[in-house]
Amino acid sequence: MQFIYVLKLIPKLIKEEAWTKVDHEIVEEHFSYLQVLEKAGKLILAGRTTLESEDNFGLVIIKCTETEATDIMNDDPALKKGIMTATLYPYRVALISEDNV
Repeated sequence: MQFIYVLKLIPKLIKEEAWTKVDHEIVEEHFSYLQVLEKAGKLILAGRTTLESEDNFGLVIIKCTETEATDIMNDDPALKKGIMTATLYPYRVALISEDNV
């Protein structure tokens, strides 16, 4: 099964100049967490938009059971440490181009 979780920064962090050193460290932990998921064969894709507005979002596409997906999302350091919120959705990748990776 595949799932996607959509991440949103908390409103006070929409503009990167508002980030503290701790916020940057949490984002580094978040990225490291995603790298571990990739090495474990669970991560299909992760990325974010580059907007500095309320429309900004990130997404993580994973392959696992629904229970694992919920646990993966809830264990993401960005959520655990309160700088992002997330919503989980069932998902199915229909096409993927290796040329764009």
